[in-house]
Amino acid sequence: MARTMGVEEEMLLVDVRNGRPRSVSGQLLVRAEGQPPPVAGLGVHGAVEGEFQQQQIETHTAPAADLETLRDEVLRWRREAFAAARDSGSSVAALGTSPLPVTPIAAKSTRYAWMEDRYQRTAREHLTCGCHVHVSVESDEEGVAVLDRIRVWMPVLLALSANSPFWDGEDTGFASYRTQSLVRWPSWGPTDRFGSPEAYHRLVREMVMTSVILDEGMVYFDARLAQHYPTVEIRAADVCFTVDEAIVLAAICRGLVETAAQEWAAGAEAPDMPTAMLRLATWQAAREGLTGQLLDPLTGRPKPCWDVVDHLVDHIRPALDATGDLEAVREGLVRLREEGNGAIRQRRMVERTGQLVDVVAEAVRSTAHGAD
Repeated sequence: MARTMGVEEEMLLVDVRNGRPRSVSGQLLVRAEGQPPPVAGLGVHGAVEGEFQQQQIETHTAPAADLETLRDEVLRWRREAFAAARDSGSSVAALGTSPLPVTPIAAKSTRYAWMEDRYQRTAREHLTCGCHVHVSVESDEEGVAVLDRIRVWMPVLLALSANSPFWDGEDTGFASYRTQSLVRWPSWGPTDRFGSPEAYHRLVREMVMTSVILDEGMVYFDARLAQHYPTVEIRAADVCFTVDEAIVLAAICRGLVETAAQEWAAGAEAPDMPTAMLRLATWQAAREGLTGQLLDPLTGRPKPCWDVVDHLVDHIRPALDATGDLEAVREGLVRLREEGNGAIRQRRMVERTGQLVDVVAEAVRSTAHGAD
């Protein structure tokens, strides 16, 4: 039986007139009260929920075993977010960061108040949007074995999804500046190999006991065991510019999880890439995206980005073939190579018009495509 997938998308709430983020998530959640009860992570029904800042919203899908069902779920919840935003004179944009200047305003909750007090400027300036993919696993033992084997591929997922070149009205020079914001958080990023579920849970427990983070929900690893569901949650990607990109990302994530699980079952060792090298690979992916070089996940040496992407597809090809996802991934990557990811498209729009507001407008159109 194929592993199930679910997608969480964080997106900006923007003013339809000027493209600036608006702090209206509370109004949207009132509008969405009629939906099925929201749950954290990979929910049974899917949901629209609030996020840390009032200028963003999060959607997440119900579990799906095939890409077509997952696409319907992503579209369904984007559609719900758009309908809720429309009532407040706002819209929704799948952008990793706001191209236009913004002063983030945290949502009202005890948890977020604690985070603001604890992390100060890091929390006050934080407004980023990612795409988190959940893939089902049989047990914590299998899940940790998967984490140990997919960690080297997380920078490639970031490069594919990179969608945040602008920050505070300027081009940052990065394809994903979201990662430069996230690196300021104490628990974010790549991890060492764990070796066992006991080692994983012990580390998480010890991290919480430091009081540097509030709880297990603040363990912002590139990939982690989900708290409430039997899934691996892959968190490395920017929110994707289009639904098609999100679906391809999810298919690749499932392929990685299935391949890793099979390697573990066969007794194959996890790649022994030092975490320090993975940090360099993440930085390189954030800087270059799909326009330059990435670090090869097994050698750590720079290679043309699309050579590394091809290496990834070759690595998971049997798993993609088994679920019938191979052709969809191939076609999606061809489109991505021809049309560019979010970072490329955003910069292309600025080259054409010179206006960041046009970047937001194009993102709204792209986010709404098929959902309006």
